[in-house]
Amino acid sequence: MRYLTVLVKPDGGTAFHPLGEELTEDPSINRRAIHHIELLDDDTVLLFAEASGSKERYKQIMEESPYVMSYLTAGDDRWMAVSQFEPTESVRRSLELQRESLLVIETPIRFTSDNQLKVTYIGTDETFSKLYDYADEMDQLTFDVLKMGDYTADNSSFNRMITSRQEEVLEAAVDLGYYREPRQASLEDIGEVIGISPATVGEHLRKAEERVFTELVH
Repeated sequence: MRYLTVLVKPDGGTAFHPLGEELTEDPSINRRAIHHIELLDDDTVLLFAEASGSKERYKQIMEESPYVMSYLTAGDDRWMAVSQFEPTESVRRSLELQRESLLVIETPIRFTSDNQLKVTYIGTDETFSKLYDYADEMDQLTFDVLKMGDYTADNSSFNRMITSRQEEVLEAAVDLGYYREPRQASLEDIGEVIGISPATVGEHLRKAEERVFTELVH
């Protein structure tokens, strides 16, 4: 198996669907992640998503949308929503490609700060080739490859955020109690275990923290 991580951005708009565009452009709603998306047998889409902000405004948009068949919400600060809606042709074709081939979307799918989607696909080079062909046919989106490689069972999306060296330093920091309160280890202690200088330890930790925290808030 292989994995492919891409940034997908709609051209000429802020979302891939009129409903999504309305939600994205409303300043009181912050779309955070998609935890499940599926094309049902009746060609409607089932979506399980995470958001924050005004849940009441979200409900109003969903009630007034001609695309929405049903929806449910749960939670207050960061809330979850399940919705069933009619897709556009491009959305339907992309989900058909997933359903008809050995192509899996790893969830959650994250929204970036500029409303791009960061998506990791799992499949084969052959299925990725079909995905590239689909992206080339679609004038409504840009498709930028971030990373690709062999997928292993312990190679989670978190592991792919940081390098193996950064992961080694981060694991040592956690094991030694660097992040405990009160702190039980110093950069010098971590450096002695790994065999690198304290300054290099600090650099690895800062880069790992930046990537992890950026992923969490986006």
